Amino acid sequence: MIKILFICHGNICRSTMAEFIMKDIVHKQGLDALFCIESSATHTDEIWNGVGSPVYPPARAKLREHGIGTPENELGVSEKRARLTSRTDYEKFDFIIGMDSANIRNLNNLFRGDPDKKVFKMLEFAGREGDVADPWYTGNFDATWRDCSDGCHGLFRHILTDPKFFEELAIEEWETAMTVNDDAHNSHGYDADDWDDDNQGLIHDDFPRG
Repeated sequence: MIKILFICHGNICRSTMAEFIMKDIVHKQGLDALFCIESSATHTDEIWNGVGSPVYPPARAKLREHGIGTPENELGVSEKRARLTSRTDYEKFDFIIGMDSANIRNLNNLFRGDPDKKVFKMLEFAGREGDVADPWYTGNFDATWRDCSDGCHGLFRHILTDPKFFEELAIEEWETAMTVNDDAHNSHGYDADDWDDDNQGLIHDDFPRG
């Protein structure tokens, strides 16, 4: 199982949006059973007496606008509560992804470094520098959606094309995920040699992006 943890300051906006965008991508590939996807906070601002706040309503509305968190595609949005990142998360997850530079600093302090090179900034997977737009200050959830969507798609492609995950994905699931359609590709399942940037073979590569 491939385990991913998205992290932001409070775990009610950016990291939750990333969590459920990634869950939606994986779900539409039929790979739910092969991924564990969660999100957490670096601070306790949204955790009261041990109980975390739910997804921030405007963030939830933006997800719903794109078909996530609806009755037909709920994915656990209504049950999500903010939680604090713990030191033990470092051993549990394969990817630990902060939304901004402050998150990365906090994570390196919490984990006392990153010896296994698991900690990344979200937009690294989108092929650009910078921080994921923080809608708590700007109110611009469209920008946050684009950043999180681009980062999640990039992360998903990274995983599918990284040989170290081939065995975990399992060949039968790999072929299902990489088959485009019978007419164009004669039901051929891709392997790593077939992959290129212009023909990604993703079922859900037309995912709406804000």
